Amino acid sequence: MPRFAANLSMLFTEQEFLARFKAAAAAGFSGVEYLFPYDFSSAEIKAQLDSHGLTQVLFNLPAGDWAKGERGIACHPERVEEFRAGVDLAIAYAQVLGNTQLNCLAGIRPRGVDEAVLEKTFVANLKYAADKLEAVGIRLVMEAINTRDIPGFYLNTTAQALSIRHQVGSANLFLQYDIYHMQIMEGDLARRLSEHLAEINHVQLADNPGRHEPGTGEINYRFLFEHLERIGYQGWVGCEYKPLTSTEAGLGWLKTHNAI
Repeated sequence: MPRFAANLSMLFTEQEFLARFKAAAAAGFSGVEYLFPYDFSSAEIKAQLDSHGLTQVLFNLPAGDWAKGERGIACHPERVEEFRAGVDLAIAYAQVLGNTQLNCLAGIRPRGVDEAVLEKTFVANLKYAADKLEAVGIRLVMEAINTRDIPGFYLNTTAQALSIRHQVGSANLFLQYDIYHMQIMEGDLARRLSEHLAEINHVQLADNPGRHEPGTGEINYRFLFEHLERIGYQGWVGCEYKPLTSTEAGLGWLKTHNAI
């Protein structure tokens, strides 16, 4: 079975952030991910990881002002220098925390910018980040997100992500395949995972509709977990869902879906 990481931006949110590491370990998770670490010192987070025997799996490059609705800046032509500074900051955190991959959020299309300019900017920023990360042994992933949850988000499908990856031309750029988002945008999950296994370095999950835990919606997660094992997926699966009730009450899926 794949290794499962608790997304601390979605799970155990009844507790303040630094307390969620202990809760994740107590629930049986061996890895953690979250949106951003930047509100805390890397030393504070590293202490939690070490204290509870957890692997830091993933976090995002700085993505603009999240509280004001920004969801990434990588496609914004007027914010290239901000993006590059964010790459340096993320590397500094990752080197302390020990994670070997970072995710780049493309962002919502800025108004009035030509599509060709958006693509050129995104490609150039990804190449810059992929090269900088490769130099320190960290892989870069990018995530396609559905247009219903984040209208206007620039990167939406597997095909688009693969096209962007080809244009970047870096062996250090991979896909983060979010099952929930891709079920909404294109379906055919098992076949796409099989066909693009070599390009996928991270998987995330939530059921649809509702973005709740596996077993609450239409996706056959028992089959998909077995499928990931069958095709030889070696990466982590991040549990990025909104618990239907509480985190603890919803963790039964780990046993019912043979995930532990």
